[in-house]
Order: sequence, then C-alpha cells, then structure tokens
Amino acid sequence: MKKALAILLVLAAGIALWDGRARAQARSIRIALVAKSEANFVFLAARRGAEEKAAALSKAHGAPIEVTWLTPTKEDAAQQVERVRQAVRDKANAILLSASDAETLAPAIDAAVEAGVEVMTFDSDVPGSKRFAFYGADDTDLGEKVAGDLVSLLGGKGQVAILAGSPNANNLKARSDAVKKALARHAGIEVAGVVNHVETPAEAVSEMLKFDAAHPQLTGWALVGGWPLFRSSQSPALMGELQKRALKVVAVDALPEQLIWVERGLVPVLWAQPVYDWGAIGVATIVDKLLLKKTVPRSIRMELIRVTRDDIKSYARRLHSWGFSVPQEYLATR
Repeated sequence: MKKALAILLVLAAGIALWDGRARAQARSIRIALVAKSEANFVFLAARRGAEEKAAALSKAHGAPIEVTWLTPTKEDAAQQVERVRQAVRDKANAILLSASDAETLAPAIDAAVEAGVEVMTFDSDVPGSKRFAFYGADDTDLGEKVAGDLVSLLGGKGQVAILAGSPNANNLKARSDAVKKALARHAGIEVAGVVNHVETPAEAVSEMLKFDAAHPQLTGWALVGGWPLFRSSQSPALMGELQKRALKVVAVDALPEQLIWVERGLVPVLWAQPVYDWGAIGVATIVDKLLLKKTVPRSIRMELIRVTRDDIKSYARRLHSWGFSVPQEYLATR
C-alpha cells in the first residue's frame, strides 16, 4: 500500500512538473514586428518601444516575451506580405503591423489569423481585415490640425501643396484628404497639388524641390509625414529653399533631428506622434490579450503632441526619456 502510494505521489509530481512546464511554455509570447520600412526612422523608434516594453513585461509577468523585427529594408507591400507569412511559418503568437497597402495586406492578415496568429495594426490600419486591434492617430483630426496651423501661418491666403507619402497607405490618404477638405473651407487658400513619393528623406526632398520649381507662386507646404525633415544629402538644399522663398511649413512627426527645423524657424509647427508608443502600447495590448486574457478595444487612439519653438525643451526631455539621443542644449533646464 505504501509502495503504491509512493508511486502515485511520484506520478503526481511528474504530472505537475510537466503541467507547469507546459503552462510556462504557453505563457511565452513571440511577436513579429512588421513596420513599413527600416529607412523610415519613426519605425526604429517603434522597434525600441516594442523591445523595451517586452523586456519590462517579461520581468513583470515571469513570462518570456520576444519581439522579432521583420520589417523590409525599403517600403514594399509585397515584402510585408511575405514577412507576415514568415511570421506564421516561424510560429509567432502575434504580429504587430503597420500596413503599406491595406488592400494588399488584408488577405495575408486574414490567413495569419486563420492559422492561429493574432494580428494588431498600428500607424496604418487595415480595418476590413481580421486584425483584433489598431493603435494610432485619428488621421482626420491630425490632417485638420496641420491645415489649421498652416492657414494661421499664411494669414488665410496663399497657394499650398500637400506632401503625402505613399498613395496606398490608408493613414496617409486620410490625413491628406482631411488637409485638403480643411483648406477648401478657406476662400483665400489654393491647393496646388498633392505630392506622393517614396518614403525616404532624400526622395521626399527631391519631390518637394521639383514641385517648388514648377510652382513659383507656392507659399506653403502641409507635410502629412516628416520624411524630408530627417537628415539627408538633400537637407541643405531644402533649408536654403525654405529660407529663400519664405515658405510656411507644418509637418507631422518630431524626432530629435527634426527639431532643428523648428529651432531655426523653418518649420514653425510639428505635430508629434509618440512613435515609441506604437511599439510599447502595441506589445502591451498583445500581452493583455494573449497572456492576461483581457478584452481589449478594437481601436486605441494615440494622443498627439504639438511642438513649437517654445515647446522644444519639454518635448526633447520626453524624447530623451524614451531613450533617444537628444542635443544637450535641448535638455538644459535654463
């Protein structure tokens, strides 16, 4: 009897150990992060946010949470589709995605979900897909904010253009449409055109300079992304152009190297997206759903930050807290 009881205890202990290991294994989460492009610095900030949040939550919950970077080198929706499929093949538990082209990505998202991989979008949504949540700006509101500031800078009159990035990204189209509609409410404002381009700093500046040359009456730009304000071989040419023609510019995004444009008065207003949070809140939401079994909202609104010359230091300190290298003069308290 004692021998039988001992055997049962050993078996029970073995089952408990196996069950504990199985549950620990089930509690591990692998997240594939598929942003639009490594060439766009805002997505490197999202990567930092995702990796740091994963490390913090791993420690807090005692569960391995891993982020794998599967972003294409340059923006390419077809490559994003392949990276989503790769994540499924690699047995990721979830995918955090900023879609370059909603129509192209929707079937891949649905296939991933059907294969048991949860998908969350950020920045650029695919609302008709089976993704479970989206985190990002209200792009219509953001476009209206950009337009409102530009109208104020121009005193309600002038010819302007909209720099719009990829024509296939839902978020950028929504912003551009909102800018155009808001500007149309002002009789003194003429929209000369919407300029699409490859989303790299050099390509963005090149398209701006070409459009400027063809439109000598142009007085301002609404930039629905901050691409031309990142450092490139074209930066001096754009700075010279803005100074020479006294063009008024309002732009979206505000990472450290973009702040010099505000400091010099070349871009009086930046509308900052806390891009670090794309990754941080994306990972936290996935963990809430998969690990903590919480019900999460289908849409999570990102709160925007208006940055002017008066706000540079306070905003720079926020960037610094996110781990960015920021010029020391921006961090000084006096």
